[in-house]
Amino acid sequence: MMINARFARMIILGLICAFISCLAGCSPDSDTRTAAAASESETGGSQIACRASGTAGNSLECPAEANGRNFDRNRDREPASRPASAPLTLGQLIRKYPNAIKTNGPRTKEIALTFDDVPDPRFTPQILNVLRRYRVKATFFIVGRRAAKHPALVRRIVREGHSIGNHSYNHPQFTKLSLRQFRSQILRAENIINKIAGFRPRLIRPPYGEITEQQLKWSAAQGYKLVNWNVDSLDWKGLSREQVKRNILSHAGKGSIILQHAGGGTGSNLKGTIEALPDVIETLRRRGYTFVTVPEMLNVPVER
Repeated sequence: MMINARFARMIILGLICAFISCLAGCSPDSDTRTAAAASESETGGSQIACRASGTAGNSLECPAEANGRNFDRNRDREPASRPASAPLTLGQLIRKYPNAIKTNGPRTKEIALTFDDVPDPRFTPQILNVLRRYRVKATFFIVGRRAAKHPALVRRIVREGHSIGNHSYNHPQFTKLSLRQFRSQILRAENIINKIAGFRPRLIRPPYGEITEQQLKWSAAQGYKLVNWNVDSLDWKGLSREQVKRNILSHAGKGSIILQHAGGGTGSNLKGTIEALPDVIETLRRRGYTFVTVPEMLNVPVER
């Protein structure tokens, strides 16, 4: 019995030890920790070796560090929201809306002289005197605020057979205005012109020749015709008579719309354009050209 009891205790202890060993050896966590430790040991060793090699002057990028930087770069390169499309340039607008905005007329031997920034008592009467002497009809683009100050000059322009157009109320840059502000500029000037001349002009010339697509589309929908130019005298720079003549005569051709000024800002000097005008008219007539107003050239009504 003593032997049997001792033997039974040994068997029980053996089973307990086996059970404990099984628990320790079969644990999933143990396997995971063992694998992780091995991986960490291997990676750590690689990183140490990598950095050591890099320190030695080799061009080497450690894998874990490279992966981290690639992740950051990819994060930084996440697609941003698409920027708004750029507005169309003036040239693109002219090509897209050829009937809404004109820079020249048909290729016939006709020339349209145009004068901006009127009325101006310093210069407009002198231009009118030259045109009357040579029996030339031109087109004047009127600034509303100036028309309100000098209505008699507007009436003289119309009375002597010239055409008129709208050149805004106070000559802002249209591309910096909202559509509401643009409409206000046009309608405010138009109302002043209508009170003086008795009609609302069909023509609009944007100050500086610039306009947005939205403004152009509104103008066309309201029945306006926008008119720029294809020959620029650059007289607003205060050029001499010979310089103004050269700028015009070297570029004028069939259907040209020529830009000059009969008004200006403080300190403006338009002596060159006034003195050049007789020579310009005589030279172009010798070349076989006739002078017409813009509505005649484009075959559009004077009134809207």
